[in-house]
Amino acid sequence: MTSLDIGVATIRSIRTAAGRFGDAWRRFSRRVAGVMPKGLYARALLIIILPMVILQSVVAFVFMERHWNLVTQRLSAAVVQDIAALIDVYNGYPQDADRAQIKRIARERLGLAVDFLPISEMPPPGPKPFFSLLDQSLSDEIRKKIGRPFWLDTVGKSALIEIRVQLDNAVMRVFARRSAAYASNSEIFLLWMVGTSVVLLTVAIIFLRNQIKPILRLADAAESFGKGRDVANFRPRGAREVRRAAQAFIEMKARVERTIEQRTAMLAGVSHDLRTVLTRFKLELALIGDSQEAEAMKKDVDEMARMLEAYLAFARGDFGEQSAPTDMEAFLNELKDDAERHGHKASVVFHGPPVVTVRPAALKRCLANLVSNAARFARSIAITGHRDHRWLTVTIDDDGPGIPPHMREEVFKPFLRLDDARNQDEGGTGLGLAIARDIARSHGGDITLGDCPLGGLRATVRVPV
Repeated sequence: MTSLDIGVATIRSIRTAAGRFGDAWRRFSRRVAGVMPKGLYARALLIIILPMVILQSVVAFVFMERHWNLVTQRLSAAVVQDIAALIDVYNGYPQDADRAQIKRIARERLGLAVDFLPISEMPPPGPKPFFSLLDQSLSDEIRKKIGRPFWLDTVGKSALIEIRVQLDNAVMRVFARRSAAYASNSEIFLLWMVGTSVVLLTVAIIFLRNQIKPILRLADAAESFGKGRDVANFRPRGAREVRRAAQAFIEMKARVERTIEQRTAMLAGVSHDLRTVLTRFKLELALIGDSQEAEAMKKDVDEMARMLEAYLAFARGDFGEQSAPTDMEAFLNELKDDAERHGHKASVVFHGPPVVTVRPAALKRCLANLVSNAARFARSIAITGHRDHRWLTVTIDDDGPGIPPHMREEVFKPFLRLDDARNQDEGGTGLGLAIARDIARSHGGDITLGDCPLGGLRATVRVPV
């Protein structure tokens, strides 16, 4: 194998390893993203809390590992040295048969309570504490400085430590104060840590809430404007970047409203001029008198007037209407009554709170176009409404011929007129479904078409509440 082959194989191995590492990192990132909070407030709070918890944990570990460990080792060594000295005194002065002097020295000079038990087996090892720093330090010191079989209990009596050392002819039992062998200020340290953490968290929560509020107000204003609702008393607040975004939103809102006003004014002028011309046509036809040609021209003029109204309505988009609370259940019942008056079988079912804030006339036209579209091709119509905490959903089912799946998006295009398409309004302009979807989207929602349990078409209107 040449050096070139070896180089190529090495590069391939590196690329393979890099690809595996990249896949593993992407999987890890997706898992982390899945458990991370989704809200900005929660994420910002986590950014503050996580480093603080890590810092406090590192400080606690260093303090316990270095300070407590060192202090406890030295205190434990001092206690064990005292016990070793007592053992040396006991072995070096056998004339003290009743061991009274040893007990007195231990009590008065060393602060230890010493007792001697008959030679026997040591008790079984007791339970180890969760933090076995003291237990481990005492055990290590006894092994190094005494070197005899021993037994100790650091759990039983909270204020005392019991140590038993097996001698040649007896068992020395020693009770020492826990504070003499262990740095017992852990409660103060933990309280200090918890107290400072609570203070920092409180300040962080208050500060973040004040910083997040302007962002939430901006989001609410943008959402309301997207639903076609009035955004009243909105002013830039908060940090500089948030104020800049809010000012940009206000300028964008002003431009959109100005464009709508200009288009409305233009449409009003066009509508006035064209209606004037149509009115003159009607007057001239009335002066001509009754004839077959005049009747045909009158029908053409009426058809032109209806088409003009449909075109202007589509171009206008009903943007001038303000949102208001509307009883959707009563509203759907009105649509049902209209369908029944035209000889169709209709039903209405509504679930949830019926009052929804929408533009009433615009949404009525949207749903009326859908019901009218269903009535042109079906005998039975079923209207179902559902309101939850986020969405208003209205489905209109019929038993008509339906629309092929590949045409269900095409029929929403303006002016599309197919023989078998159901997007034609009463004037035959091909704007019925286009106007309905435009109104639904101006509310922040949409319209979709699908299969119906009745065998025809299902039109679903979904708008946020």
